[in-house]
Amino acid sequence: MSKENGMTDRIDARELMREAYENRYTWDKSFPGYTTDITLKRSGEAIAAKARVNRDLSADILEISDESAKKEIQNQLWEIAIHRIRRSFEQTHGKNTFSLGETDETGAVEILLGGKSEGDRYKLRDREVCMVHRHIHGVVVTIHTFSSHDTGEGYLSHRYDSIYHDPETGEAKGGRSVFEDNYEKVGDYYILTSRTIETEVDGETVKTEYGFSNVKLLEPALV
Repeated sequence: MSKENGMTDRIDARELMREAYENRYTWDKSFPGYTTDITLKRSGEAIAAKARVNRDLSADILEISDESAKKEIQNQLWEIAIHRIRRSFEQTHGKNTFSLGETDETGAVEILLGGKSEGDRYKLRDREVCMVHRHIHGVVVTIHTFSSHDTGEGYLSHRYDSIYHDPETGEAKGGRSVFEDNYEKVGDYYILTSRTIETEVDGETVKTEYGFSNVKLLEPALV
């Protein structure tokens, strides 16, 4: 590969990644937070709670006595909110380099990262990330996205799976989980209203359902 072609690859890979990154749906800085009623269903059991997701994206879980379920709900609301934070491409990827990998039979283009996120890789299709392979907190997570919601203001993942591996041995840590997320627009913001997770546990599939209803935005803070 010539020096010129190598430079072109890096520029193209970075711009492709930037386009997909900036095409994600995120909440703007005026996001006020919201309240919601929650139902957690699993193994024939239903647990109810209420939650307040604050403007800083922290969450308060209310009217629930089951501490284990409370922690599960807290984790889900954190995971939901963390993906809605709006950061610039440079804030997130400014210390990374990008190069083009293979293009698969579906037309998805592989992007290989170097720099701060050395070893991570993504696949992009139609200005969306359809595969993530990242090293996070001592494990490797691989996520494949099968469908998405087009909000007109960016995309949201609809159906996707995830599996964790040991970064040294490649051994799976836990079973594969398949997610389905659905959203509704409340005021100016898309809010998750249901999440179903099917996880393989000891050869069986465990289904967990989160329902978020009666969603109401909080009053905007006075400036």
